[in-house]
Amino acid sequence: MNVLVIGGGAREHALCRALRLDPGVTSLTCAPGNAGIADDAELRAVDPMDGAAVAALATELGADLVIVGPEAPLVAGVADAVRAVGIDCFGPSEEAARLEGSKAFAKDVMAAANVPTARSYVCTTREQVDEALAAFGAPYVVKDDGLAAGKGVVVTDDIDAARAHAAACEQVVIEEFLDGPEVSLFAVTDGTTVVPLQPAQDFKRVGDGDAGPNTGGMGAYSPLPWADPKLVDEVMETVLQPTVDELRRRGTPFAGLLYAGLAITSRGVRVIEFNARFGDPETQVVLARLKSPLAGLLHAAATGRLAEVEPLRWRDGAAVTVVVAAEGYPASPRKGDVIEGLDEVPAADEHAYVLHAGTARDGEGRVVSAGGRVLSVTATGRSVAAARERAYAAVAHVRMAGSHHRTDIAAGV
Repeated sequence: MNVLVIGGGAREHALCRALRLDPGVTSLTCAPGNAGIADDAELRAVDPMDGAAVAALATELGADLVIVGPEAPLVAGVADAVRAVGIDCFGPSEEAARLEGSKAFAKDVMAAANVPTARSYVCTTREQVDEALAAFGAPYVVKDDGLAAGKGVVVTDDIDAARAHAAACEQVVIEEFLDGPEVSLFAVTDGTTVVPLQPAQDFKRVGDGDAGPNTGGMGAYSPLPWADPKLVDEVMETVLQPTVDELRRRGTPFAGLLYAGLAITSRGVRVIEFNARFGDPETQVVLARLKSPLAGLLHAAATGRLAEVEPLRWRDGAAVTVVVAAEGYPASPRKGDVIEGLDEVPAADEHAYVLHAGTARDGEGRVVSAGGRVLSVTATGRSVAAARERAYAAVAHVRMAGSHHRTDIAAGV
């Protein structure tokens, strides 16, 4: 199978790494990719937001399957453009991707499907915002209705900060605070059949102890030893399948990766948000444990044949990933810093590796930072604790001026 992956972050590197190890993949291209993905796939230049350009590249390459990684191209309809030229594509349509592109739309779908979620108000005026904040009280949860790269949510006890965030957005969803630990669960679907992957937990805030502002994610681990063994089945029954069924009923079937961000509250499982693509950094740890070939799974979803796929197989043990971020992230990350020690990681431990997120090569051929989240240092082990120890030992080999990372990813699990 000739596969084209669209995107250039650590999620796409994790996808490319898994696809490179898939014996069913004969050719692998990533566009635009990054400095690390170049070791696993051929890189081609393309604007991921340009559906016509992506479709043209897929046609030129003779791709059998296109996988659209990031959310913005999906919301912009890039998957539709690829399918329009007769090429199979893993990723929902523009209409179905509204599940991530509009939190108000997602709330409407959940209400129609009777999916458990937080009570909420959609607000467009200051008066509506004040009424909603007063109705729920602190902690205040204010979400930008549109895409915000994982950083559009403010959870605060400071009502002025909540109002300020709302004022900076055209439309917001204000909802009740959900207590309890958060869980990410991915599911592959063809619009009818839903196949869940293994749950993971990520760490959104920039600092140890969940201090500081939200980020796109500073690390993750999988599996979750503390979670109820029936969690996946429960979420399938109450969240994933009803959501897929409702979107199909509306005439906008969702085929691709449905990501449910969940809170395990004192009142049961509640949906925090939906995403329309693989999450980052959870993809890094979930795919590290997936034993079944990835390409066949995604192609079956893209062609409506998911019911024919054999049950997924998983590797024993656990995986942990730690994000190494650039100085100034998330507010104003610095770019261009040289990254050293990358070759030392696999040399020191065969169970650890580095997935590139925001990297490039400078004029001298050196790998340099080119984004806020620069690397996802990933390791596997017989337990979460063992994988965590390996991941942090690997992080110690990486050197980049001004870099920072959390030191408590998967601590105490």
